[in-house]
Amino acid sequence: MDSQKNKATDLIRLAYEAQKRSYSPYSGFQTGAALETAGGKVYQGCNIENAGYTPSNCAERTAFFKAVSEGERSFAAIAIVAGPENGDLVLTAPCGVCRQVMMEFCDYETFPIILGTSPKDYKIMTLKEILPLGFGPKNLNIEL
Repeated sequence: MDSQKNKATDLIRLAYEAQKRSYSPYSGFQTGAALETAGGKVYQGCNIENAGYTPSNCAERTAFFKAVSEGERSFAAIAIVAGPENGDLVLTAPCGVCRQVMMEFCDYETFPIILGTSPKDYKIMTLKEILPLGFGPKNLNIEL
């Protein structure tokens, strides 16, 4: 239990660092993510907005795409922090598109998603809990 708590605390701190690099001039809502691979390497991501809105990218997907582009395919956990610029963090779950990306690369039953407002205040949920009846590679009878 202590190792899970330490992992959550470390990942929340790294997500908070990433949040500070957010490019969010339109919404003012800054998000950071820290994605740990099965091998223990951590990839950070922040949200990146665009004046055209649809080309924007969430922090979670930024972290996943960085990791996958470096050859990673196995993931242990992700921490997410978010809140308004110059405001307090608020417990924020990933959007539907980010959940679908997680469904592609993570174990549906066990992948931990750490939603934090501080290293001492967080909630851990599984992908299955935040995406009930999710659709992924196994639905297509594909084992990745």
